Amino acid sequence: MNALTGVFPQVDLAELTAEQMREVDRRMTDELGIQLVQMMENAGSHLATLAIARYRPASCTVLVGPGGNGGGALAAARHLHSRGVSVGVVLSDAGRVSGPTAHQLATIERLGVPVVTQPQLAELVVDGLIGYSLRGDPHGRASELIEWANAVVAPVLALDTPSGLDLTTGETATPCVVADATLTLALPKTGLRRAPRVVGDLYAADISVPPAAYRGMGIGAAAPFAAGPIVRVAAAVTPQ
Repeated sequence: MNALTGVFPQVDLAELTAEQMREVDRRMTDELGIQLVQMMENAGSHLATLAIARYRPASCTVLVGPGGNGGGALAAARHLHSRGVSVGVVLSDAGRVSGPTAHQLATIERLGVPVVTQPQLAELVVDGLIGYSLRGDPHGRASELIEWANAVVAPVLALDTPSGLDLTTGETATPCVVADATLTLALPKTGLRRAPRVVGDLYAADISVPPAAYRGMGIGAAAPFAAGPIVRVAAAVTPQ
């Protein structure tokens, strides 16, 4: 990457379905001993790098769901805070935060990063509400926060997927985040390039999945991040 211009190398990458990505996660933890909290840390660090390179925000509101996607967003919030960005965190479901995501939240709280009930206007919004666990239309507080994100003027940077997008089919739920850019994790998911209207510019980040994990699933992905830990994914080829 050219740090002055925020330009990342553009590459063609193999794609995964959401189900295949779940299997990648399983292989990472069960077979290789690479734990979810490590993958969250990589995701959050790279998301913060992309946020600063692309937007240079002085302030950022981070929308956080209770699952793994939220944990990566919390790690990003911490890295943004450490790099001088004024960060506010909004949880969609504080009562369901657990495991590695709870660990990330506790660290955020010890650092004094504000965890607020109402999202505040900022120069950038980070969407970490719903990852590939989407089932049906978002509802409750998550739905309200998606609608808030779509109504503000600030650009939205989505982690892994815009919340409300089916990562396999590319179908959009109601509501669905309309992102300016999306940083997907590991390899792109099949639905992302089918929905450029909500995905925006698509990037991918290395979360330390070794190529052997893909080869074991019959997926050709030889050193997908040889050009760098964050890459721009080639433009959509099958838009909705």
